[in-house]
Amino acid sequence: MAELATLVLAFHLVWIAFIIFGALITRGRKALATVHILALLWGIAVEMGPWPCPLTLAENYFEMKAGIEPFQGGFMLHYLDALVYPGVPGWALTCVGMAVCGLNLAIYSRRIVKALARRRATY
Repeated sequence: MAELATLVLAFHLVWIAFIIFGALITRGRKALATVHILALLWGIAVEMGPWPCPLTLAENYFEMKAGIEPFQGGFMLHYLDALVYPGVPGWALTCVGMAVCGLNLAIYSRRIVKALARRRATY
């Protein structure tokens, strides 16, 4: 079970990287861009709402089954705060996460506006 917890943790890190950098890799890939936009909206909902992240829940479940004391709180507070942002309050991490999601959504908005302008120019 500890291996499954580690696998979920690795996937969680990849998922967060996808959310952060997704707008850079989705250009010209409509299906992947759709998945990324949905991931951004889900990330915003999880950060702003009362719902825990399902990946965090899965990781905690597998850690508990393996006899490892699962962490309390969210993924970002547990891992990223300890590794990258020591001493930064949780609200600041949430603000940074929301800013990253907003920046990605702004990139998509700009792409849509440009595509609509090109479409109008051809008619």
